[in-house]
Amino acid sequence: MARHHYRCPLRWADMDAFGHVNNVVFLRYLEEARIDFMFRLAPGEGSESFTGGSVVARHEIDYKLPLVHRHEPVLIESWVTRIGAASLTIRYEVKDEATEDAPETVYVRAETVVVPYNLAAGRPRRITAEERRFLQEYLDEPEAASEAVSASAAASASGSGSATGSLAA
Repeated sequence: MARHHYRCPLRWADMDAFGHVNNVVFLRYLEEARIDFMFRLAPGEGSESFTGGSVVARHEIDYKLPLVHRHEPVLIESWVTRIGAASLTIRYEVKDEATEDAPETVYVRAETVVVPYNLAAGRPRRITAEERRFLQEYLDEPEAASEAVSASAAASASGSGSATGSLAA
C-alpha cells in the first residue's frame, strides 16, 4: 500500500494564544493534504477524476501532542481505509518522521469521510472505475486499519492524551 506524503508549512497565524497550532487549523492542514492527494495526484492527464466536486461527510480527530511553530514543515501522511460505492474514508497522521536523534512524533491522527458530488446535479455521485483504481493503490489492509482505530480508541479510553474534542484552545 502506498501512502501520500504532503509537507505542510506552518504559518505564524496558525498559532493560538497558548503558543501552539490551534485545533481548527489542523482541519485546514488535512484539507491541504487531501486536496493535494485527490486533485493534484488524480490519475491521468486530462482526467476528470475528482474534479466534479466532493464534500466532507465526517471528520474525526485525535489530538496527541501540541505542535508549536517552527520553520520546518510538518509531514501529513494519508491513505485510504475504505472505498464504498459513493464514499471513501481517508486516514491521516500529522507527524515528524523519526531521525537518528529523535523518534517519530505524531501530533494528530484523523479520519475523513469524503463523498464525491455532482455539482451540476446538486447531489452525491458514485465513485468511478478510474477513481476506484487510483484509490486502491492507497488502500490499507482492513485488519491494519481496524487495529489502528482500536489502538487509538484504547489509548483514548486509558487517558493517554487522545481526545475527540480538542487539546488546543
